[in-house]
Amino acid sequence: MLDDLTGKIALVTGASRGIGRAVALALAQAGADVAVNYLVREAQALDTVKTIERLGRRAITVRADVSRAAEVAGMVEVIEANLGQVDILVNNAGIVSHQPLAEITEEDWDRMLAVNLKSAFLLTQRVLPGMRARGWGRIINISSVAAQTGGVTGPHYAASKAGLLGLTHSYARHLFTAGITVNAIAPALIETDMVVDLKAGPELIPVGRFGAPDEVAAVAVLLARNGYITGQTINVNGGWYMS
Repeated sequence: MLDDLTGKIALVTGASRGIGRAVALALAQAGADVAVNYLVREAQALDTVKTIERLGRRAITVRADVSRAAEVAGMVEVIEANLGQVDILVNNAGIVSHQPLAEITEEDWDRMLAVNLKSAFLLTQRVLPGMRARGWGRIINISSVAAQTGGVTGPHYAASKAGLLGLTHSYARHLFTAGITVNAIAPALIETDMVVDLKAGPELIPVGRFGAPDEVAAVAVLLARNGYITGQTINVNGGWYMS
């Protein structure tokens, strides 16, 4: 266990708002310097960076479509030049679409899988060589209760989030002896813009309320500090799915 994350460099994708922003701030509070990835919400990403800097940590924004290999490579190069090599990767960027089954197109499927699943593969492959060389790394994939229950948003979303669990297990198995842990967090109905857009209600959750982004972020910090937890899915779901 690390008492703090001082000296570690974290990359959080989709960190301009919601869970990603909360994770970025929590990692900074624990001592890490943070790269804040975003795609379209530049102002919110800059606000996240300013908040991190007020905590006394270094931070930069890095714009990239994480479903595209060339943009992932360019983003990591910028991070390495300005902060250092990535020690903690949080694959949080994702999209959701609530569509009737009959209206889901092949294009919808491909885009969902590219943003929610392929991006985690591209980013992990890009930062792994440095983690291996240093003998230390933390990879945290933000999945969803939809991976376990099918969720309420559609099969393309559920499949993308279930794929993250398989990706987590495989990388963890290959990296047991490399000093690198790989874990997933599976939230349910965390109070973010994404959940508001879905018009889902807290009555779906056994504890009777939405979760808070900080409750997910606290688990991400735990996983970043702990070197003995790997290949696991931590459920932050108010009791919706029990394991």
